[in-house]
Amino acid sequence: MLNVVTVNVNGVRAAHRRGGLDWLADAKPDVICLQEVRATHEQLHATLEQSPLHGFHVAHAPAPQLGRAGVAILTRKKPTAVREVMKDPVLANSGRWIEVDLDTKGGPVTVVSVYVHTGEADTPRQVDKYEFLAAMDARLKALRARAARAGGEVVVCGDFNIAHHEVDIKNWRGNRGRAGFLEQEREYLDRWFAGQWVDLGRTLGGDGPGPYTWWSWRGRGFDTDGGWRIDYVIATPGLAGKAVAAVVGKAPTYAQRWSDHAPLTVTFKP
Repeated sequence: MLNVVTVNVNGVRAAHRRGGLDWLADAKPDVICLQEVRATHEQLHATLEQSPLHGFHVAHAPAPQLGRAGVAILTRKKPTAVREVMKDPVLANSGRWIEVDLDTKGGPVTVVSVYVHTGEADTPRQVDKYEFLAAMDARLKALRARAARAGGEVVVCGDFNIAHHEVDIKNWRGNRGRAGFLEQEREYLDRWFAGQWVDLGRTLGGDGPGPYTWWSWRGRGFDTDGGWRIDYVIATPGLAGKAVAAVVGKAPTYAQRWSDHAPLTVTFKP
């Protein structure tokens, strides 16, 4: 079995203080994809050394701005390659994209951790988001073609900051026209999930509504399950066919939360 966990930790050091890294270790993962790490290499490694995850191999792409973004992939097995897609002017040095290649019992698998911009409708922040989505679209095509040539598979994990359908956001009526639920954003998911990639959170998580993966720290959204499903594990069809479970680890109570996101764990059979 291969257990893959993805979560936006909302700052890895804060998540560690709240017990998040203990939760991740208890999930018995083989691969952990993190977003919003918000740490330098030194800070991340120091935090992991103080946690039950200290034995994992670490691939980390910090953001240029301190305290912002940052993605990482932690693996039990040493990757055969690590890439930040340095030739892409949008993905490179963004702290929002990193890839590793792994040898598994089922063959080579490329794992991606991605953190898409939040965006803000009708502002430069939304322009940045669309530029990133376009670059991500091109990279996904390249990864799929590369895997097909090599007889491998790809799994992409992360915070996409887009709710795909009405069942993926509790208050969808009130969020029409807002970033995260714009038609132009959702069209990317339409295209990706039209046979090229499989959205495992939905295919294994039921018809919805939910299960959601993000709830605001403010208000009673967590208690009333007024959330968004914006965290994804998507895979090439061959690998998706081996997925047997996708579980959102929502905290039992507000007080036990260690991030504003909940981890999503997908289990693959050999």
